[in-house]
Amino acid sequence: MTRLAINPIACRGFGVCAELLPEEVRLDEWGYPIMERRQLGVELLEHARRAVAECPTMALRLVDDTDAR
Repeated sequence: MTRLAINPIACRGFGVCAELLPEEVRLDEWGYPIMERRQLGVELLEHARRAVAECPTMALRLVDDTDAR
């Protein structure tokens, strides 16, 4: 299961993730991302990788929960 995770301390609320991946990320009233802790579909993985790469504060990462087992 691959999901998108955020480091809330590193995030500065630029909103790039929501622009690049609106299917998975919404912004709160202050511009900070809110994400569901759910598996990303195969069709969204490339978009998620781009969001991770484009995050100006490197606050996003992809997590493979199967690695922890």
